Amino acid sequence: MIETPYLLFLGDAADPLAAKVAQGIKDWRPEFAVGQYRLPGCNADLGLPELSIAEAVAKGVKTLVIGVANRGGVISPSWKSVLNEALDAGLDLASGLHNLLRNEADLAVKATALGRALHDVRVPEIAYPIANGRRRTGKRMLAVGTDCSVGKMYTALCMEKAMRETGGNATFRATGQTGILITGEGVPLDAVIADFMAGSIEYLTPDNDAEHWDLIEGQGSLFHASYSGVTLALIHGGQPDALVLCHEPGRPHMRGLPDYHLPELEALRDVALIMARVVNPACQVVGISLNTSAMDADAALALCAETEKRMGLPTVDPFRHGAGRLVEALAGL
Repeated sequence: MIETPYLLFLGDAADPLAAKVAQGIKDWRPEFAVGQYRLPGCNADLGLPELSIAEAVAKGVKTLVIGVANRGGVISPSWKSVLNEALDAGLDLASGLHNLLRNEADLAVKATALGRALHDVRVPEIAYPIANGRRRTGKRMLAVGTDCSVGKMYTALCMEKAMRETGGNATFRATGQTGILITGEGVPLDAVIADFMAGSIEYLTPDNDAEHWDLIEGQGSLFHASYSGVTLALIHGGQPDALVLCHEPGRPHMRGLPDYHLPELEALRDVALIMARVVNPACQVVGISLNTSAMDADAALALCAETEKRMGLPTVDPFRHGAGRLVEALAGL
């Protein structure tokens, strides 16, 4: 188990989205987030206390979490002095990057010598099966997006919170490093061998009670040239009964792909539904989640209303306005 509380390391994050791992922990497990550590030039700020390693130790921090997810998921050489200092000070390290802590020789040697733990949460711990496409009992919702980092995890977490507050039977299913760090379990889907990705989601969402909902965290986008494969594996492995479309208004292009524009919500609805009905002919698109964090309150409400009228689907920012209407849209499925 990863010991808490955490010092969230933002490194030299290029923008706030690059620190989405740390942001997710702060928003959903604030009791774990004691402070942040930023390098010069960091363009992300969680609004947490700025702590040195020594100050974090004095406040009872147990683990330094690498809360930045750069393109390719690599441990930057510029981070090494901080990571080594943390080990020397008695902290464990945790990371969701593809570039594993345990494969960094200097960190591995020091951690072993000092009796410190290196937690790589993006490493599959289970030999997942190949998907078989068999229909399972229980119900499943999958958040699908027009792009990466548009709020798919937040949508599923908000829906779980809303359902549990009203006595509903629901479980958030984490499929990425941030969700795993928040909940303590899940599938690091983009680190699973391709042939087993859909099978890992079948494993994550097994047979369940007839009225139980698995709320599956989405990854990537069917329209993203880099990450569409992981999205399709989620759709076919999850066999969703319901899809919620997720979008962040105002993005000039796909994340990391300046030559590609985001698709319209209509295109996402149509393509995702075609793919989902391959494994579940009864699947329905039930609502839209807009990430309006960059908009003022009035503009956010106006855009939700405009989108709802155009699409004919309940549309909210679930983190800002609550997910109750999205949950209500699941009734009867």
